[in-house]
Amino acid sequence: MQPRSSDDAVAATEGALTGQTVPAAYPRLSRRSLLAGGAAVIGATAGGLSASVTAASAEARRDVPMPRGKKPIHLASRPETVHWGYMDAALTPVLRVNPGDVVTIDTLSHQGMINGTDPVTFFGSHGIPSRAVLKDAIDVYAAKSPEPGFSAHVLTGPIYVEGAEPGDVLEIRVLESHARVPYGVNRTGPGTGVLPGLLKEMSTKVIELDLDKQLAKLTDEVHVPIDAFQGIMCTAPAPELGKVSSRPPGPFGGNMDLRELTAGCTLYLPVFNNGALFSTGDGHTAQGDGEVDGTAIETSLTTTVQFFLHKAVHAPWPMAENRTHYISMGIDVDLDTALAISLQEAINFLQANMGLSAPDAYTLCSIAVDFGIAEAVNYTKVVHGKIPKKVFKKVPRYWAAG
Repeated sequence: MQPRSSDDAVAATEGALTGQTVPAAYPRLSRRSLLAGGAAVIGATAGGLSASVTAASAEARRDVPMPRGKKPIHLASRPETVHWGYMDAALTPVLRVNPGDVVTIDTLSHQGMINGTDPVTFFGSHGIPSRAVLKDAIDVYAAKSPEPGFSAHVLTGPIYVEGAEPGDVLEIRVLESHARVPYGVNRTGPGTGVLPGLLKEMSTKVIELDLDKQLAKLTDEVHVPIDAFQGIMCTAPAPELGKVSSRPPGPFGGNMDLRELTAGCTLYLPVFNNGALFSTGDGHTAQGDGEVDGTAIETSLTTTVQFFLHKAVHAPWPMAENRTHYISMGIDVDLDTALAISLQEAINFLQANMGLSAPDAYTLCSIAVDFGIAEAVNYTKVVHGKIPKKVFKKVPRYWAAG
């Protein structure tokens, strides 16, 4: 068994992507409409992209309807179904599905697996009994190691979606997501996060989760609401990029740490390879915008998703949607540039889908759209723009509207 790197060593060796600097420009394509009939939607038997209804001010998160007549396919997080620290178009798919299929995906947190010892010993030192440590984590740790020079995330996949081709968009509907264990980890320290000089020693907190009350106990006096989401959801990067570190997000999605990606949210990802090659992991049960100390409450999750396919959409960047908002995204090493990309994507969306002129779209973004930082700690930063649906008289009916 090879020794595992500590968090410090992983951070030091993951450098940038494949030992190079973060690419200044990924393949960028022209956007066509996702929601206004500009693409064929493959597998969309449940509707949700065409019928117009009056926009409601419903909360973004409530009970999510499960598709009728769709038995989920289960994908476990086993040594043969995960890859550790990177994404690569050359990876062999571990599952093949059709558009419209529902897949329940087990994922593993890397915390407890990269801390210089095995998961049972690590969690035992924080009061977690061995029976509460996932067998998947024990087995993956025994069988595999992080890819040297890349990152720390354990990703389940890739999943091959039949019919997906470069230039398409993969739609991922998040139907359900929950913690597999009643604890999670936040780990930070010197050289970590937005304030790398703040702390002089490592701080590792194994945080108790009350899964019935949906609360995380930070201290006796501080309890934080939890709402599980995957920090990483991605298609495989373009094949010419080779192996890509799982740490910096990009046009393929990846480590976006967008906390809106909970149950009831939809993620739209550009496709760069046949089959799309979807992977996910880096589960979080709570995170603030920015993920400023470098980690969230890192937790092994089980997430159920449904895949759909939009043909020949040519979208350059990921986009998301929930009951209350359309969410544009911009990703760049420079925060100002990431904001400009997210703003331009929001304007493009408003022009293509809502019929606004460029001046009106720009004005709406200034007076009604909230731009925020999803994450600022992964080399490339993610800025999201939340376009409120309630400002429009009519919007396409949303699949999770209830």
